[in-house]
Amino acid sequence: MQLSAFKQLSKNNILVVGDVMLDRYWHGDSQRISPEAPVPVVKISALEDKVGGAANVARNIAHLDSQVTLLGIVGDDENGEQLAKLLETENIDARLIQQQQQPTIAKLRVISRHQQVVRLDFEQSFSADNANKLETAFNAIVDEYDVIIFSDYNKGSLQNVTNMIATARQHGKTVLVDPKAKDLSVYAGATVITPNKHEFVLAGGDTDTEQSIADSARKIMQAHNIDAILLTRSEQGMSVLSATEKVDMPAQVLEVSDVTGAGDTVIATLAVMMGAGMPLADAAKVANLAAGIVVGKLGAATVKPEELFAKVNQHLFKGAAEHYQTPYEDVFKHIELARMSGEKIVFTNGCFDILHAGHVRYLEQAKALGHRLVVGLNNDASISRLKGESRPVNPLAQRATILTALASVDWVIPFGEEGDDTPLELIKRVMPDILVKGGDYEAENIVGAKEVWHNGGEVIVLEFVEGCSTTNIIKKIQQNK
Repeated sequence: MQLSAFKQLSKNNILVVGDVMLDRYWHGDSQRISPEAPVPVVKISALEDKVGGAANVARNIAHLDSQVTLLGIVGDDENGEQLAKLLETENIDARLIQQQQQPTIAKLRVISRHQQVVRLDFEQSFSADNANKLETAFNAIVDEYDVIIFSDYNKGSLQNVTNMIATARQHGKTVLVDPKAKDLSVYAGATVITPNKHEFVLAGGDTDTEQSIADSARKIMQAHNIDAILLTRSEQGMSVLSATEKVDMPAQVLEVSDVTGAGDTVIATLAVMMGAGMPLADAAKVANLAAGIVVGKLGAATVKPEELFAKVNQHLFKGAAEHYQTPYEDVFKHIELARMSGEKIVFTNGCFDILHAGHVRYLEQAKALGHRLVVGLNNDASISRLKGESRPVNPLAQRATILTALASVDWVIPFGEEGDDTPLELIKRVMPDILVKGGDYEAENIVGAKEVWHNGGEVIVLEFVEGCSTTNIIKKIQQNK
């Protein structure tokens, strides 16, 4: 597998076309049954809006550090305005076609104790006139993108999908389709389609045996000029089927919290990895691992490049592959996405030259104060200026690799330049909710404290573990030579 693809994610330029929608969640507690009818009474305490449908596919792509444009249809209404605002915060280039005949598709879910009580759908199928406008908009921009995804939820946006696929292939584009139509001929010419088991059977697929799956899939592909099928099979995992091979991937064994949006994650990850140069079979393996991550989270969740690479490392290479380190500029985007999701950002800094038990405990305590931990790491030149020419013992890349392997650490960012070996500028850019320092410090004397306080954050001093220090470890080694 080409792990170098993980270094190319930000170079992707992907277009998602399809049925966009607004997912609304009303959260509350339920402790009694209504006296009016045998239904639970939910006292709403929180409201949450998320992008859904094709928009959630685009959101997954954006969270994987790729450039993405979304083309879809909305109504001239409040839900359409809210959807546009959410897409802007997700760094998605939204090309929404506004029309006045039908409302923006919206789904309202009432959640109590992590369980859906009821779902209310607000939608009407879009007209042929609206679908024609979408096709016209698509034809004007198709040449700007390398990979095209058609996300079909059978709401009418993709009535002309056959024409659009043909146009995309004429322009030499890779075309992925998440299908909903029973007649797969409407997706003729696609590079890859990603039906689930139920959709596959409705389209004429046979799932009685592994051989019948392969045979029927190839008949479908040949009949409709489709290059490959990625069949999602629930507890049986996934299978990639082409004219020459069938590659099976087992489902990831973990506790399932919510399968909402898992299909969106699969096709988004597949597109991102194929766009970055991975062959289909390898890209499908990564997409399978991504699905295993998101179903362990509540709601239509996404996966980050760091956690996806860690899962690839764990399951495919048993930890033997190179360690993935997010490009440092991309880290700031990840921090902002986490902040927008309501997560509390914690920051600390240090040399961490020889990692010891005191460091590990300190970082665990720091992480426990919030949701995400950012570690500012002195670069090699900075450590030499502070500690002497014999330091660091371990160079920056090795120190960063060890730190990011800890469960407590989310991101590592180097700092330090001649004339200023403090993390002040880094702190000002991260602007954490909580600034943490270890040792015998007065909070007001900590670098960055004033800036964090001014922004409404906290500054916390943690005690170091007695007897644990890099200097002592080095002395002990020298004494035992």
